[in-house]
Amino acid sequence: MPAPPDRLDATDARLLQALGADPRATVMALSQQLGLARNTVQARLARLEAGGLLAPFDSRVRPEALGYRLSAYVTVQVVQRGLEEVAAALAALPEVLEVTALSGAADLLVRVVAVDADDLWRLTEQVLALPGVQRTDTALALRRYVDHRMGPLLERAAGGDRAAD
Repeated sequence: MPAPPDRLDATDARLLQALGADPRATVMALSQQLGLARNTVQARLARLEAGGLLAPFDSRVRPEALGYRLSAYVTVQVVQRGLEEVAAALAALPEVLEVTALSGAADLLVRVVAVDADDLWRLTEQVLALPGVQRTDTALALRRYVDHRMGPLLERAAGGDRAAD
């Protein structure tokens, strides 16, 4: 199997747009819709999956559907050279959805979910107690105005937006 691409081409972007519109579309339906051979669609999807260029399916599940109605962002300051250990400890907490390394005053930005305010308190106390964590600061997410999206970038990559030229 060929190596995964470093960057999606216009055909990959069109394929992913079609999958975004109908995630349950069959390879045959995608090939007909895009005017590509079935084997081409199948090979491209396999290459994208093998290369880790597609997010896991569970990223589409909303935390609210599991009872986690409260969302927050926790910035974490870590002792010097302790980022890897703290990040691994955070990954072990089910309520931690994302951990991103930052430049600036905080070292990590941690997206968490909680059932309610008491659950968030418990979780932030748990984070603060991790070895290597010096300080945390928590901000509640009140409303999301733009959900995580790739559609506009896929449209640009597929050739639908001339601003990329």
